[in-house]
Amino acid sequence: MQLHDLKPPKGSRHKTQRIGRGTGSGRGKTSGRGQKGQNARSEGFRLGFEGGQMPYAQRIPKLPGFKNPFKKVYAVVNVSKLRRFDEGSRVDAEALVEAGLARAGLDIKVLGTGDLKSKLTVEAHAFSSSARAAIEARGGTVKVLGEPRKIGARRLAAKTGKGLKVAETAPAATEEKPARAEKGRPKAQAPAPEGEAPSEESSNPEA
Repeated sequence: MQLHDLKPPKGSRHKTQRIGRGTGSGRGKTSGRGQKGQNARSEGFRLGFEGGQMPYAQRIPKLPGFKNPFKKVYAVVNVSKLRRFDEGSRVDAEALVEAGLARAGLDIKVLGTGDLKSKLTVEAHAFSSSARAAIEARGGTVKVLGEPRKIGARRLAAKTGKGLKVAETAPAATEEKPARAEKGRPKAQAPAPEGEAPSEESSNPEA
């Protein structure tokens, strides 16, 4: 077998159909597009065109706002769900997952809905202010898991209700500007003491 004897398998390759090469070619005149109509024109129809009805891209709702890529998703547990634990017990993330109150793998946040009647030591990744107050009111303790969230001074002051301390600066001493003499009038001089002759400048101001 020689190199020129190699041929592709039958039916694997097809010759490109040439259109618009005269009526004798079988694909002349209308070139396989038929007569008239939208698909016979050169423009055809654009991508996404649905025959005149409202396209899908315009039918779907466009809600305002945006999706925060840094949003923190918590498994929420209310204080009322903690009443199933015994007095003085330690409630951590594992205990909440075993009780079916939280899903494994998610950070847990305790909210203050409901009331609590037992003293508990609760460990979670975040607490609302009402939940913290409800747990500590019964003599329990709260422990925040993970790295504490860093907030700025202004936000801390807004959350705690304490205003920012602004250093009081002493008012700058005002410098007294020298009095300006009026134009066209000579400066008044004190009278010369007795026994001394007046100076030449004071006796002849126009010189």
